[in-house]
Amino acid sequence: MSEPATQLRPKAKAPPPAPRIFDQTDAPADALRLRLEALRAKYANADARTLLRAAIKEEFPGKITTVSSFGSESVVLLHLISEIDPSVPVIFLNTGKLFGETLRYRDRLQEKLGLTDLRSIGPHPDDTRALDAEGTLWARDPDACCNFRKVLPLRRALSGFDAEITGRKRFQTQARTAMAPIELNGSRFVVNPLWNWTLQDLKEHILANELPRHPLVEDGYLSIGCMPCTNRVKDGDDYRSGRWSGTGKDECGIHENVEGDGI
Repeated sequence: MSEPATQLRPKAKAPPPAPRIFDQTDAPADALRLRLEALRAKYANADARTLLRAAIKEEFPGKITTVSSFGSESVVLLHLISEIDPSVPVIFLNTGKLFGETLRYRDRLQEKLGLTDLRSIGPHPDDTRALDAEGTLWARDPDACCNFRKVLPLRRALSGFDAEITGRKRFQTQARTAMAPIELNGSRFVVNPLWNWTLQDLKEHILANELPRHPLVEDGYLSIGCMPCTNRVKDGDDYRSGRWSGTGKDECGIHENVEGDGI
């Protein structure tokens, strides 16, 4: 006697947990790894300007972008890029929770530096309605808030680019102390021309080139993100201690690669 049909059906498997946005199902191809090694060897002793010019003009022409928060230090990288090619796309994450001073600073820098391709992106309205209709998710679950306000929009915006330029530096967080000037994030190359710059280097560049500072810097904000999650930094405190104060969080999630080393 044949078994009932219900006994012949395979048991339904529980769906796998949803991967984070920048997690990859496969390791980067050997060709990408080989190119990464070649680029690192080629530009091992390159300064910020040399590395930037090579990335923009030679290695990834027309296929490279930069992501900027228009925060306290952003003007340095944007200034260097504008000197090489002001038409490099600049992706700006307008999370809907930014300081008004940041939005005005963005407009001022675009005019001052002559940036011709500034792309303001933000969370999808459907995500906002479904996940944070009241606008208070940042207080309950800051990781989830960063995910739909930053990680998801940036994933869409970076699609189609072979490389991105970041303004990350080793001194900023513990996770960044081992970062390299060129890295891989899945199949996309990450260029960090300011990787070994110090806070003093940044200040000197701003003064030497008479660049405008973010207006909140003078008010005690050293690292500037979304308004609800950014506080003033007390004298003697860590540079990024004003970000997500008291939560143990110091990264929003957009700079994590497949090795999980917090790029």
